[in-house]
Amino acid sequence: MYHDTSLAAATKADPRPASAVSTGCGVAGLVGLLCWVGLARWLGMDGPYAALCNVAACGLPMVVWAVLVDKVHLNPSTGVDWGNPKPWRETIDISLTKLAGLWLTWAGIAVIYGTGRFYWEGNFAFSMWCFGYAAPLLFVASIPYIILLDQRATEPRDGCWSLGAWLMGLDEPVDHEAIFNHLRSWGVKAFFLAFMLAIVPGGFGAFVRGDVSQLLHDPVQLSLWLITFMFVIDVAFATVGYILAMKPLDSHIRTANHFAAAWMAALICYPPSIMMGDNGPLNYYPGTHGPDGWTVWYAGHPILLAVTGAVLVGLTAIYACATIAFGFRFSNLTNRGILTHGPYAFSRHPAYLSKNLFWWISTIPVLSTGTPVDAARATLLLACVSGVYYWRAKTEERHLKLDSAYRDYSAWMDRNGLVPRAFAWALGRKHEVPAALPVA
Repeated sequence: MYHDTSLAAATKADPRPASAVSTGCGVAGLVGLLCWVGLARWLGMDGPYAALCNVAACGLPMVVWAVLVDKVHLNPSTGVDWGNPKPWRETIDISLTKLAGLWLTWAGIAVIYGTGRFYWEGNFAFSMWCFGYAAPLLFVASIPYIILLDQRATEPRDGCWSLGAWLMGLDEPVDHEAIFNHLRSWGVKAFFLAFMLAIVPGGFGAFVRGDVSQLLHDPVQLSLWLITFMFVIDVAFATVGYILAMKPLDSHIRTANHFAAAWMAALICYPPSIMMGDNGPLNYYPGTHGPDGWTVWYAGHPILLAVTGAVLVGLTAIYACATIAFGFRFSNLTNRGILTHGPYAFSRHPAYLSKNLFWWISTIPVLSTGTPVDAARATLLLACVSGVYYWRAKTEERHLKLDSAYRDYSAWMDRNGLVPRAFAWALGRKHEVPAALPVA
């Protein structure tokens, strides 16, 4: 018997924790999306309906894969026992109470949407149009869905039931923390799904309308077109993720982040409370040429333009792959299962890292159209934006570390992750390689 302390042997003896989502699920969604985009370009379908079909083409193959191949509906974490349904008479009271809680939640969301003028202007009007058509269908479908699911649920009295019991004044114990988690979960879905749907048509239409014959002769425009496509992929997967949060697919929200700092860090990155937009305190564009600054400063240097464009496409591809890795479980501020594969095998936060590198390389804030003070101001503001994303990462980790699966993943990442090891090397920290297990 001996101890092999080589890095290769140690890594083999220290396998990466299993991921909650299979690689095949994301690949299936990507294949479906690529097929639809190809058809849309061939037929010239660049409108909002075609963009919604792109979301469906992404989501449906993932559901098929997850059910037929991964068999996610049989996971114990679904809380569903398909083989032993209870008579509906035993669970109907629970179901009616739960429907009351669910409809109260939806009514609250409708009031928020209806009150906020912001949701009826610009791109968000498209989201409200979608919700307007979906609302009656969801209302009707929720009745058989809840009744049938409760017959098979191992514990049907969840946060939604507790809210309904509170509303109806039932003389039964109510789990207030479960109610808060239920409301936080629906708050996440309501806020971010509206945003995602709002940006679905724009990027899809821009990509479909791209003229490849012209783009191939212009490396800069080709890069921008491919970057647009990476965001089309990202938005489609993210939209599917918010739509398909449900227990039968084991994609439900286990917990929604309950730390106020996490919500603050996330919400200031999105409209209407975004701080990086026009007139926002963290808008670093004034004094620069904006997100396409690299195309201005490097003009006349074709090799530099081509190399920079390729780097930016690569960073956006990493960002898109980080979303693809979620399959149909993407969601901010929630735990819907811990990912350890794809880009998450190299970094805990590949999306944040690639996004921030993209901004620094594309904007080049140290250069300015104005004075050195403008350049310093833009650089400092972008540093603050990166700091916000560091803050987001830490508050998300604080929430996810409540899950033992994430603690195992985080510890493995410290030992084996490429990015953590690179940072440790850059900071002069000693990287500890775990001893390999004894072998014969």
